[in-house]
Amino acid sequence: MGGAAWLLIGCLLIGCGGGRTALLRGKEPCAQAGITRACSNLCGVGSQLCTAGYWQPCDVAPVTSACSDACGTGSKICVSGNWGACVVPPVDQACSNTCGAGVETCQNGAWGGCTVPVATASCASVCGTGNKVCQNGAWADCDAPQPSPPKLSTTLRDFHRTHPDFERSDITGDGSELGIVASVLGDDDTPTYAHTGATRTVTGPDTFAQWYHDVPGVNVTIPYDIQLQASTDKPGFFVYSSINFFPLDGDPRGFGNEGFNHDFDFTLATKFTFHYLGGEVFRFTGDDDLWVFVNRHLAIDLGGLHQAKMGEVYLDDHQAEFGIAPGNTYDLHLFFAERHVINSDFSVETTIADPGTCE
Repeated sequence: MGGAAWLLIGCLLIGCGGGRTALLRGKEPCAQAGITRACSNLCGVGSQLCTAGYWQPCDVAPVTSACSDACGTGSKICVSGNWGACVVPPVDQACSNTCGAGVETCQNGAWGGCTVPVATASCASVCGTGNKVCQNGAWADCDAPQPSPPKLSTTLRDFHRTHPDFERSDITGDGSELGIVASVLGDDDTPTYAHTGATRTVTGPDTFAQWYHDVPGVNVTIPYDIQLQASTDKPGFFVYSSINFFPLDGDPRGFGNEGFNHDFDFTLATKFTFHYLGGEVFRFTGDDDLWVFVNRHLAIDLGGLHQAKMGEVYLDDHQAEFGIAPGNTYDLHLFFAERHVINSDFSVETTIADPGTCE
């Protein structure tokens, strides 16, 4: 074959004049300029035009199709053989959180968070009024002036270990005993023994009467203050906690340890005046006997000889029973007895505040 023929074949295969041929670029030759033929791609059916001896790309008109995502229904468009993404208009719906009602928006296939306007509300402490702000689904603390942690001014009474109600060797295991005292405080502001004779852990009305009354030769009365502190992890709570509550240890006014490693066998009584706002709670954990009276009504009963037990009262749940209403001032009486070795626990956790501590 002559050189001219090889040159012609080479030009057809690799192109002459600076580039590959249209055939090798993927174009298909056509016979007559201006003619058309049917064609199709992912968008649907269209036509091809013959120009300069080659079929041009398939021309399909843009196509719109319905589609949907998490936000609802929308549409997508197919152009140049390719479908675009589903486009759904943003959608709003009502929502709410702790702060109130708001709006939640869905766009790009996903729901956003609930957007609620910043809310404010009036609030109060025993020391005055203020406001609190709610945003991002949470209420901030009330900015009303706050009371200082209260102090419990208590009366301790130390007893000899030989008292018939203390160090009872006949009681083993859990000696918990509900109902030792009446449901209403006595006229002299002490618990009323609710029985005419002995109970499982109390000898009788005469011995019980000595627990919270001064009886020379039987007990010794000693004042003792318990200072509560602001809780470090529960805003609005005041706390006191001791798992070794032996306030009479080393006090020469008491009867001493009497052969034990601590001065066991004592009682404690206190009265606390508070202004009831609503929402208050009082919680106690300890051993042995514990009774709490709110407005002279029995609120917590942890009577008997036992390991540490917890009792609590939410005042709002007992307004009718206790005869209390927000905005008024009432007394809380607490009576405790440590009657048996080996442990002595005394823990208080409360939102009840003393109006006398306001600055």
